[in-house]
Amino acid sequence: MPKLKTKKAAAKRFKIKASGKIRRAKANKEHILTKMSRSAKNKLKKGGYVSKADTQLVKRCLPNG
Repeated sequence: MPKLKTKKAAAKRFKIKASGKIRRAKANKEHILTKMSRSAKNKLKKGGYVSKADTQLVKRCLPNG
């Protein structure tokens, strides 16, 4: 059986924590931020976790993670 390759696009976007949860960055923090309030922009800094429904899809992309 051949080795499983990691999807590099997913490896750059997600990080699997020791608990098994998957960290991700929040969207909408690239450009046109002048409309957004300061508090809204600060909330985007924190990031979040991948939902349980999508966890299996992401883990399939990161077999060695």
